[in-house]
Amino acid sequence: MDQAEVLLIGGRAGVGKTTVGWEVSARLRAARVAHCVVEGDFMGQAHPAPEGDPRRSRIAERNLTALWSNYAELGYRRLIYTQTVSVLAENEAVFQRAMGAHVRIVRVVLTASDATARERLTGRELGSELERELESSARKARILDEQTPLDTVRVATDGRSVVDIAREVLGATSWLPGTSG
Repeated sequence: MDQAEVLLIGGRAGVGKTTVGWEVSARLRAARVAHCVVEGDFMGQAHPAPEGDPRRSRIAERNLTALWSNYAELGYRRLIYTQTVSVLAENEAVFQRAMGAHVRIVRVVLTASDATARERLTGRELGSELERELESSARKARILDEQTPLDTVRVATDGRSVVDIAREVLGATSWLPGTSG
């Protein structure tokens, strides 16, 4: 397989993107399927560069391009990329520039109720960021509901095991024998 492929796992804060991404990776490792994992939220962590600042987007894209170049040079062709709004159509060009114009993009958005997101974030955010994260999570959920492309697979996470969710997410790809894609 020469074509680069990226599995974009998006969703509001507290939905389980990182956890599901690692479980998808575990399933691929068990099947001996070569792949890479990138936590997109870390690609643009530079300060000062507030959310929405073009410097954050530029540094994130440059970091993704550099990482993918290293992976591709070593023969990798599949990437799991987790980041809140990565699934939005406006980000497609970023992946095309970073991974090649013909990259196959599979979009999955994880969903969770406000109550589930609050419970998960309350358990995770032990510092001073909880209220900001809760507000941001609700805002991003609305954006994702309104702007996610129609070809995006939606996977509910409320009351489900990570293994079950990852199985459904992986089913959106053709990376394992017996998966549709």
